[in-house]
Amino acid sequence: MSTPLTAAQRAYWRRTLLLTLGLLAVWFSVTFVAGYFADELNDVTFLGFPLGFYIFAQGALVVYLMIIVVYVIAMNRLDKRYGLGERH
Repeated sequence: MSTPLTAAQRAYWRRTLLLTLGLLAVWFSVTFVAGYFADELNDVTFLGFPLGFYIFAQGALVVYLMIIVVYVIAMNRLDKRYGLGERH
């Protein structure tokens, strides 16, 4: 039988879950919502390319990398805040 979580552990997991859901919402928007409106986006040009093409060829990859960076920074801060960081 597992022991019940402390208030600090519940707060940590709640913040982790909110961060994960928020970043998944950004990922979903860039991947599926922008894809759904790709035809309409292609009517606009950006740097000489249709915007729908540019978002999927370049922009989405940059957003995916930014999601990873935000996740790593936010989780490191959460770990330090709750005393769960790696010890060396």
